[in-house]
This record gives sequence, structure tokens and C-alpha cells, in this order.
Amino acid sequence: MLRRLGHPLTAVFGAALLTVPWLALHTVFGVDLATGVTVALSGIAVLGASFLLAWGAETAEADVPRAFALAILAVLAVAPEYAVDALYAWEAGINPGSPESAEAASLAVANMTGANRILIGIGWSAIALFTVYRARDTGDEAVESRPGFLADVVRLDHGIATEILFLFAATVFAFFVPLGAGIGAVDMVVLVGLYAAYIFVAMNSPHEDEEQIGVPAYLQSYRRPKRIATTLALFVFSGVVILAAVEPFAHGLEALGESVGIPSFLMIQWVAPLASESPELIVVAYLVNKARATAGFNALISSKLNQWTLLIGTLVLVYSLSVGTYAPLPLDTHQMGELWLTAAQSYFAIAILVTFSISLREAVALLGLFLAQFVYSVTGLAVTLPVPGLGAVTFDGPTSLVGFSVVYLVIGTALFVRRRRQLAAVVKLSARRVRGDHGATEVSAAVED
Repeated sequence: MLRRLGHPLTAVFGAALLTVPWLALHTVFGVDLATGVTVALSGIAVLGASFLLAWGAETAEADVPRAFALAILAVLAVAPEYAVDALYAWEAGINPGSPESAEAASLAVANMTGANRILIGIGWSAIALFTVYRARDTGDEAVESRPGFLADVVRLDHGIATEILFLFAATVFAFFVPLGAGIGAVDMVVLVGLYAAYIFVAMNSPHEDEEQIGVPAYLQSYRRPKRIATTLALFVFSGVVILAAVEPFAHGLEALGESVGIPSFLMIQWVAPLASESPELIVVAYLVNKARATAGFNALISSKLNQWTLLIGTLVLVYSLSVGTYAPLPLDTHQMGELWLTAAQSYFAIAILVTFSISLREAVALLGLFLAQFVYSVTGLAVTLPVPGLGAVTFDGPTSLVGFSVVYLVIGTALFVRRRRQLAAVVKLSARRVRGDHGATEVSAAVED
């Protein structure tokens, strides 16, 4: 019995089973469900579909060219977040200029920024902490023990230099996005263009196929016709589930929040992304548990790059299609602050990873700063502090977002100044990998602290 429960297809069946209550009660039989039940069942369905999408994408790598696989993986990795964002971007364009449009645009930004900050603040930090903790039993070679308080380090693969470099470029550009009339065509061209350039670079980089484990490894063992049919079935089924569940889930969260006095913005920013990010975090934790921390972190960093380029860049496209003509997705002051804070967190996180490592201290710093701004945004507390040259300044709303952004920027800049040689080495390492130069040992050595 235990042997059967450990079979890979049991996991596939379990993930598919998570979608059944929603599909049966709401989609097939049209049962009128209470708001709380709607949120729970549709959210669980998205969770199950996200697992199926991830397994299908990993299985597909056995049958398509690597460049195409990267492009497909990028879209699928952000599919649940994109579905929610696209929903609100579309609703914002139905009646532009109205209060309803402004609210929908605000919620589109809320989901996008929340998903990105959760991925780094919880994902990167918690996985680093879990990796060091599990290394005592797994003997993961990626973990390096060092003397001192919280000094142990998780070493990452130097092959992710390309991802770090493009993520750095996207992050720097993101600081300028709020300065325009909204998220517009230029933002789409630059951010989507950066991802297209990343795909091109990845095509020309030396690559060693990583051995799959778990469900993807089992599905890849099928003969090619059966494997392709299985992959397509996973894509189609999970896509249908997400499309059927995302609107009731998002609107149900809004209604549920209003019923208990929680603003819709906070529900869509923090609760909705958890359903879509959790499968990836669970899969990464599984990899860590199998002493494959490097592969897990590679997945998280790639996911951040996908979300920080494609997810932002395509919002204006959906909004314009809804409007019927080109129009930038409008941003108010609060949304500008949310974008700056998300970019600043990314800037700080890249300053950490530029050495291809993350220590326990750095993981705790990432998690602590995230929790601080999360609690601050949820509670809405206002704090008045003396600021040299400005007098007493009250930090609340947009001001608090800028305040936390400054904290991230100051710490991140200090790290970049200290690690300027490592940043230069990342650029050189990426360039050498593009040229197919395998002899980059001296450049890799320059990355070490």
C-alpha cells in the first residue's frame, strides 16, 4: 500500500483530484456556493492545476528544442498569476476613466507586486533556511558551514549568471516604469524584449541537461507518442481549470475581504498569489529535501525573471485589447509606490545573489524586511519620525512604501559597492557563456567573497 502511495502517478491523481470539487459543483452542476466555499474550492482547484502545469512543462523538455521549452516554461510559470492579472487588466479597460476601472487597475498591480514580493521575501529566504536545516540529514554539497552566528552559506550554480544579469537589467528599468503615464508600450517592448534577449542568450549558452526526478522523470520514461499526449493533456486540463476558477476565486476574495473589513487590494495582493506560488515553493522544497538545492534555487530565480518581465510587460497589451485601442494601464500614487518597493526588494535580492550564494544572515534579512513591510501594509499603521532636513515625517500609505524602498536601496547599494568585482565577474561570466567559452574558471573564482 505504501509503495503505491509513493508512485509518481499517485501525485498526479492527487493534484487532479484537487480540481474535482470545483469542476463538479460549480462548472458542471452550476451549484450556487457561498462566498467562502467558492474561494476555498476555486483556490484549491488552481493549486492542483498549477502542479499539473509544472509537471507538464518539465516533461515537455524531453520533446521540444531547449529554446522553445524555455519560452513555454516562462509562460506556464506565470500562468496562474497572469490569469488573475489579465482578468483585472481586462476589467480595467471595459470602462476606462471610471472608478471601477481605477479599482481594477489597482488590483492588477496588487496581484503582480504581491506575487513578486512573496517569491523573494518568502520563497528565496525560506528555501535558503530550509536548505541549511535539511543539509544536516541530506549532506547537500551546496551548503557550506562557516563559523559565526548564522554564517552558513548556500552555494548556487554559476550557470545562473545569465538569469541574474537579465533580472538586474529588468529591475533597474522597473524603477522608471512609474515615472510615465502608466504601464505603456515602451515598458512592454523593453521588458518583453529583455526576456526575448534572455531566451536568445540561453540558446547560445552551454547547457547540461539536469536529470528529472519524481513525476516528470516518470512521465519522460513513456514512449514518445504517449509522453507527448500526456503532456498535452496536462496542459489542456490545467489551462481549462485555471480559466474556469480564476474569476470566481479573485472576485470571491474581494467579497470575502469586504465581509470582514479587509480591503480588496490586500486580499488580491497577498492571498491570491499564495495559491499560485505555493506549488512552485512545494516543488522546490521537495528538491531541497533530495539534496538538490541548486536546482531548486535555479527554478526560483528563473521564475522571478519570468514574472518581472512577462507579467508586467503584457499588462498594457491586455488593457489595450479591452479598451479597443492602445492605452497605457493607469497608475495612481499608491500603485507607483508598490512598483518602486517591489523593484527595490529585487535590487536588494540581486545584490545578495551576485556572489552566487546566500547566507543565513542574508536569508533572515530578506525575510525580516518582507515581514516588516507586509505587517505595515496590512495594519496600516502610521509612524511619525524625525528626518534630518525634513523635520517630522509621517510614514503611511505611499510614504511608507517609499520609506521601505529607500531601506532596500541603501542596503542593496552598499552591498553592490562592496561586491562590484563580483558584479563585473557576473557580466563577464555571462558573456563567456554566450560565446560558448567553457574555460571561465578564473572569472568564476572572482565571484567568491
